[in-house]
Amino acid sequence: METINVGKSDFNKILNTMGMLLDDFEKVFSKDEIVIQRMEEVKTGKVKGKSEEDYKEYLQKRTSP
Repeated sequence: METINVGKSDFNKILNTMGMLLDDFEKVFSKDEIVIQRMEEVKTGKVKGKSEEDYKEYLQKRTSP
């Protein structure tokens, strides 16, 4: 594994951004019961989650004549 050096100011920017993203993530998923229920359905296999490939295929079909 390689080691990289990150400057203190860059690290602080990354840390602050991650903190904001985690706060946003928590707000969305802690307040929205429908989203929490959907995540549980996907985890338990009750519904199949879609992958990025599935999404790309869908878009291709949608835009093709």
